[in-house]
Amino acid sequence: MSEVKKVLIIGGVAAGPKAACHLKRVKPGWEVTVVDQDSLISYGGCGIPYYVCGDVSDESELRSTSFHMIRDEKFFADAKGVTVLTRTRALSINREEKKVLVENLDTGEQSELPYDKLMLATGARPVVLPVPGTDLDGVFTISDLHKAIEIKKRIARGMVEKAVVIGGGAIGVEMAEALTDLWGVQTSLVEFMPQLLPRIVDWEFAAMLKTHLEEKEVAVYTGEGATELIGNGDGHVVAVKTPERTLEADLVIMAAGVRPRSELAREAGLAVAPWGGIVVNRRLQTTDPDIYAAGDCIATTNLITGKETYAPLGSLANREGRIVGDNMAGIPSTFDGVVGSFIMKAFDRCIAATGLTYEAALAEGFEADYALTAPSDRAHFFPGEAIVVYQMVFDKRTRKVLGLQGFGMMNDSISARIDTAAALISKGATIEDFITVEMAYAPPFSAAVDSINAAAFVADNICAGRLRKVSMRRFLAWMEDFSREPDWAALDIRHPLEATPFVEKFGAERWVAVPYAEVRKRYHEIPDDKTLIILCDAGTRSFEVQVFLDHLGKTNTMVLSGGFNVIRRIGVDWIPQQ
Repeated sequence: MSEVKKVLIIGGVAAGPKAACHLKRVKPGWEVTVVDQDSLISYGGCGIPYYVCGDVSDESELRSTSFHMIRDEKFFADAKGVTVLTRTRALSINREEKKVLVENLDTGEQSELPYDKLMLATGARPVVLPVPGTDLDGVFTISDLHKAIEIKKRIARGMVEKAVVIGGGAIGVEMAEALTDLWGVQTSLVEFMPQLLPRIVDWEFAAMLKTHLEEKEVAVYTGEGATELIGNGDGHVVAVKTPERTLEADLVIMAAGVRPRSELAREAGLAVAPWGGIVVNRRLQTTDPDIYAAGDCIATTNLITGKETYAPLGSLANREGRIVGDNMAGIPSTFDGVVGSFIMKAFDRCIAATGLTYEAALAEGFEADYALTAPSDRAHFFPGEAIVVYQMVFDKRTRKVLGLQGFGMMNDSISARIDTAAALISKGATIEDFITVEMAYAPPFSAAVDSINAAAFVADNICAGRLRKVSMRRFLAWMEDFSREPDWAALDIRHPLEATPFVEKFGAERWVAVPYAEVRKRYHEIPDDKTLIILCDAGTRSFEVQVFLDHLGKTNTMVLSGGFNVIRRIGVDWIPQQ
């Protein structure tokens, strides 16, 4: 019989329980104890917005197994053989004696728990804004299930008519949807940065998301930070103040991000990054080989840049927990890092990304460019076909793909492409790898030329110099003020019914209309004295026309990648009413 080891795990939400249960499967005779300061453990924190909006009807579903057993102390003891001590806070780690000082929060009693192996799964805490009024009643962070239960209780009792969500990251957007969709709460979303989902997606995708939220009656204010939370005489929040406006509110949700809980590690003398993440190696060991760490409290590696990064996701925490369990048991296992994958729903839309954005790639020193495409999400002839927008970011020098972003209808089409891209990018894939990757095909699921292959074709054309494009941002700036580029004109190759209203609004000098199928016969009508921005719905026909005009020596053209499929989704006020 092998020697019995005592394993102590601090943290009982995601990484900790996963490590404990996996360890008991490979070392059933070992003593495994989990301590957590909360009374509710092992729940799906990422499901909180869906509980608030009603998609998940009861909070117990977030704590249940797939076979409908509540993951509480009794479940872990009876079904898993794991001892769980809730309402128990870890106070300090004595690394020399291998003991952890803990306190029972109900009795105040302190005791020491010995360990042979220790795991820190202390998670993260929400950022509380350094502004007046954060302690008012009605102000919440999304830090645990208790807060979510209270928020839903207040809404269900009719106590909330107006709400303000501070923070336009994923949680903020999800909470804005949750409050608006089922409950009809008048909701405002405030984001300090110039766009939603900052550093996660590029501005075109953030703009499409903002437009959709506004269509669903969420008021979105970007480039504004909350400066004060205003209360009434009873200590309840009544408004949020920004430099631009005052927004009435019965409920305020601060979703301004999270920071690692790493105090225990730092006080024990373990290495901690300056920003707070616990430093671990590929086996998820800390600088003490008998102490491991995983989940939202650790620093990890970005596989694209090779730099330290932070990735607080439940999916990663579960993967990391299993790896800790393996290594504690003597089974070599590594966690190499992340590429940074993200997906969320927003009402009827899905937005997702993996890897680096274009702006991030430039900031990291890559010779970055991007291919913006707007294909169909399935065969164009199949019922229910819809437009999806993708942006592939790549390095022109090495041809390595650095990232992929997607925006479209709420279905599985984007998820399949983002997941494929994440796997390829993690292995250093190039544009050629994306061109040749094999995707399952049937008309209900994709076009015959898959969207991910098509984006790589465009990237290849850009690298080869066959495609010259103008950025969406520069084009939109020109449309707002033609004096920016007085020698530019649009060449609209769409159907006359689509193009004619633009000619009538902007004039034939500014807006030239020649249908795609007639360009080869009417090319002499296309002016030579202007730089022409070729416009179609997606950009594919525009590229064909650019190649043909290049053949004729008319090289004064640029393609608007993504075309009107992107313009319509961004939302502009200059499209003629038809």
